[in-house]
This record gives sequence, C-alpha cells and structure tokens, in this order.
Amino acid sequence: MDVKIEFLNGFINEEVYVEQPPGFEDSKFPNHVFKLTKALYGLKQAPRAWYERLSNFLIEKGFEKGKVDTTLFIKRYKNDILVVQIYVDDIIFGSTNECHCKEFSKLMQGEFEMSMMGELSFFLGLQIKQRKDGTFINQAKYIKDMLKKFGLENAKPQATPMSSSTKLDKDEGGNCVDSKLYCSMIGSLLYFTASRPDILFSVCLCARFQASPRESHLIAVKRIFRYLRDTPCLGLWYPRDSTFNLYAYSDADYGGVKSIGRVLRELVNS
Repeated sequence: MDVKIEFLNGFINEEVYVEQPPGFEDSKFPNHVFKLTKALYGLKQAPRAWYERLSNFLIEKGFEKGKVDTTLFIKRYKNDILVVQIYVDDIIFGSTNECHCKEFSKLMQGEFEMSMMGELSFFLGLQIKQRKDGTFINQAKYIKDMLKKFGLENAKPQATPMSSSTKLDKDEGGNCVDSKLYCSMIGSLLYFTASRPDILFSVCLCARFQASPRESHLIAVKRIFRYLRDTPCLGLWYPRDSTFNLYAYSDADYGGVKSIGRVLRELVNS
C-alpha cells in the first residue's frame, strides 16, 4: 500500500516557524511568521514526525517494533503472524492468514488516506514472484540496469564471481582508478547481495579498497558484474510449508561443499 501525502500526517513536538510563502503574505503583518502544528514537505523533521505517528499507531494496535530493524512491525495471533515493513510512504505486509491482511488494510485506510497497490511483485529493485508452492526473489532487472549504467552490458560473461587464484591486497604500486566510480560500483554490488549470497564474499573483499582503489581492484569488481551478466536470474527461493536448514561456512570449500553458484542454480532449476 502507498500512503498519500504521508509527510502531512506527522505531528511536530518541538516549536517550528516558517516564513510566509511568496504570494500569500499578510499585508498587515508582512514580517510575521507561521508556527507549524503539523509537518510540511521539505521540513527536515517531516520524515521523523511521520514515522513516529505511524509507529505509535501500530504499537497501539498491538504490533511489536523490530529490535534490529525498527521499520519492521510484527503482530502475533494464536497460530498466525502479520508482518509489516515500512519504507517512507510505501508499506508492504503479509500474513500466514489472508484474513489478517484484509483487517490490516481496513485498519490503515480508516486512519490514513491509502492506495492499495495489489500483490507485491516489485519493490526497491527486488522482483518478487509469488507462487502456490513458494516465493522467488531476484534482481534481474536491477542487474540489467546496472550493467548498462557502468557500460558492461556487452562484457564477456564469467562463470564465477572471482578466480580461486585471485589475491587482492592494497597494491600500492598499481595504477590508481576513479574512486567515485569504484565506490558507486561497490554500492550497487552490495545491494545485489540482498538476493545473491553467492557474490557476498567477493563484494566484501573488493569493498575493503574503496579508500584507494587500484586497477587490479577494478578488474576484480568488473569480473563480479560479468558473473552477474551470466547469471541474472539466480535468486532466493522460499518454499511454502517446507522446513529447510541454512548452513554457513567461513570457507566456501569447507567439507567439500559445492560452490554457492551451483547450489543456487540447482535450487532454481528444481
């Protein structure tokens, strides 16, 4: 759902004054100012005021605020759960019981002016495909856009994000590269890790050299993009009504574990 004029819904606790807007000055008191009782667009307190009002409203209705992510709210029922995620004026929500979603929709529309956007399919660069047997999340469109942004849409694909023989260090004798471009590429890759754990190690390793990137570091980063070009449709699969275990190792080759890319491909294909 989307909140209309969200920043006008917030209440301000401190005293805030604004000048009279051009064209609407009071001829009798041209030097007077207005004292605000509610938030306005462009006011630096507006986002906080809106969040506080929405947060207090949800807590009053029985929701619990996330301890790690304070924009996540959870309401528990006997055997069900309702989860609400807030991103400024956009709200996504889901429940193990569809009735709770309908109740939440009515609750919000009764308090705020809302627009229902329908079933979640795309959110902040994440593509969500909901099926009867589970939910699949990937960032294929975002990958395509970033490849075009950095001029790598026609780059030669790679089967792995990093060579097993690659050993990155400060490379103080190497040629310097544009740090702004390098940091921008790293920032994009870090966002990819939301649905692509197979590149997490490689991205974090390259991210260590943002202060003074060299040509060797840029080559390593471009290889990750070339790997993404070869595997744009990989993502995370969450099966419905199925229990699955998550295993993590500090070494990708620990115990003869398959490469993460192969594991993800097998999950997608299955």
